[in-house]
Amino acid sequence: MAFVIKDACISCGACQPECPVDVIAPGDGIYVIDENGCIDCGACASVCPVDAIHQA
Repeated sequence: MAFVIKDACISCGACQPECPVDVIAPGDGIYVIDENGCIDCGACASVCPVDAIHQA
């Protein structure tokens, strides 16, 4: 089950450098995770300051 970024995202970008498979990118107002490439490690969720990243 992949991780997804919810609307609470504040586009701070803290999650992007933490992703070991580089599947997080800026989207339309929030960051997005390519669920097909996500390896479900949770590294991004652990650094999100607003808890906007959850398992899908």
